[in-house]
Amino acid sequence: MKLSSWSVLLVSILGECDITLALWPIPRSLKTGTSLVKLSPVFEIQTSGISNVPADLVAAIARTKTHLATDKLERLVVGRGSVDSAALKHAPSLTRLTLGLTPSAGKKVNSIMTETTKDIALREESYSLSVPANGGFASITASTSLGLLRGLQTFEQLFYDDGAGVTYAFQAPVAITDDKPAYPYRGFMLDTARNFFSVADIKRTLDAMSVVKMSVFHWHVVDSQSFPLTVPGFPELSQKGAYSSSEVYSTADVQDIVTYAGQRGIDVLLEIDTPGHTAVISTSHPEHIACAQATPWENFANEPPAGQLRLASPATANFTASLLTAIARTLPSTLFSTGGDELNVNCYTQDAQTQAELEASGQTLEEALNAFTQTSHNALKAIGKTLVVWEEMALAHNVTLSNSTVIMVWISSEDAAAVAARGLRLVHSPSDYFYLDCGGGEWIGNDPGANSWCDPFKSWQKAYTFDPLANLSASQSSLVLGGQQLLWTEQSGPQNLDTIAWPRAAASAEIFWTGSTLPDGTAANVVEALPRLNDIRYRMVQRGINAINLQPQWCALRNGQCNLDS
Repeated sequence: MKLSSWSVLLVSILGECDITLALWPIPRSLKTGTSLVKLSPVFEIQTSGISNVPADLVAAIARTKTHLATDKLERLVVGRGSVDSAALKHAPSLTRLTLGLTPSAGKKVNSIMTETTKDIALREESYSLSVPANGGFASITASTSLGLLRGLQTFEQLFYDDGAGVTYAFQAPVAITDDKPAYPYRGFMLDTARNFFSVADIKRTLDAMSVVKMSVFHWHVVDSQSFPLTVPGFPELSQKGAYSSSEVYSTADVQDIVTYAGQRGIDVLLEIDTPGHTAVISTSHPEHIACAQATPWENFANEPPAGQLRLASPATANFTASLLTAIARTLPSTLFSTGGDELNVNCYTQDAQTQAELEASGQTLEEALNAFTQTSHNALKAIGKTLVVWEEMALAHNVTLSNSTVIMVWISSEDAAAVAARGLRLVHSPSDYFYLDCGGGEWIGNDPGANSWCDPFKSWQKAYTFDPLANLSASQSSLVLGGQQLLWTEQSGPQNLDTIAWPRAAASAEIFWTGSTLPDGTAANVVEALPRLNDIRYRMVQRGINAINLQPQWCALRNGQCNLDS
């Protein structure tokens, strides 16, 4: 077929520009062309052969239509959208995007939230996407509503604005076949106990996560400093433990957040850290807390204030199990975290009640910790929860953990091998790669010369070099569920949430979706990733997320010209 004069012009125009298909995470299979295709003024998104379309899929379709209409993101090239204006006058139009289920038409589909909150090993997110170069109909096919959502999230990133109101893709045809995540757990953890974040702040974070197909919101909701969570049957915990009556998550707030997340393909993993990090419980239940407010605090805790659950007390163990199950019953996720990090032995050594209970029972502290943990874990297992704990539970203590337990590896990335050697599933959360708060300086007073304990600042480039399978054998690779970025908030609040997290946290979204190999077979690398991450940052800003700049705009518009060797 002969090229038309407009096709020749198009090739000439595109040949003068740096062409970067700015998908993030980049699909694991991807074929593209060099043609422009625009959305018709009557463009529609329809389902085909799906009976009883779930409400959250209908809502996802509506969100995609809104994003296509309102993103107004112009391409990151010199001249922005105007470079394509002439060719767009003659570009073919897409009139429809059709969503269908495989393998059979008419298949009933579960809601996105139902698929999102399934056992993490059973979630199905794969999709295929086709955008023709000659206009007409585009399509997304998947076997689940969650897969259709992932396809919609990719479709949105294909389109730009020319600055005059035309929405178009510039690398048609696009063919993505059976794109699916390398790992099911692609998370972001937010600590809402050190400082409080409103429901709106959390929803904005979920919006940012959904842009890059993150799948788990790890909500570290309470800690020693505050207990902002309203718990059915335990209202006194937040009444006395929250910073104020206005800094509380009601039961309705939690359900609102869980639903909002689930509709966007994000599971909510709630964490109630025990038996450490629980000093605030002493404000309502002093009988359950050892060394509450003990000083100097550094002798009794990793950070102020001191106080830990009396793990040797059967009454405290039962109280804790009742508290955790009361919370977990309200949550659809199969995952629930009981924490288990940073126990201070001296606290228990100095607590007369703990010592008396150990003597009476004939237990060692480690035996009491195991018994305490079994009480909580058995209660949670009884209501169908899969337990998640920090790495100390597997590596530092003699605690019996079921093979289904998920271990968060946080102290060092090198600890993953030891967890895998025990045959336990793990989520990478290492402070040497994924801690977003590192490099902010010391927050403890009267220590002017100190830096943050996990210096230096963890750049997106550092995170992007992470290898999920480092030091693991081939047989252990299946134990890796994925990984997450973490924001501990001693020095963070609503004012800097977006800028400290985004787009930096998106680095791991691609690591754990795409894996180590790009669709062209080359190894993932920061040089190739930078222009795409720049692009997703600009798209986030268009959606009201205050993601920080990665480079001067001059560099963002001139891919490669600010490289060290350019």
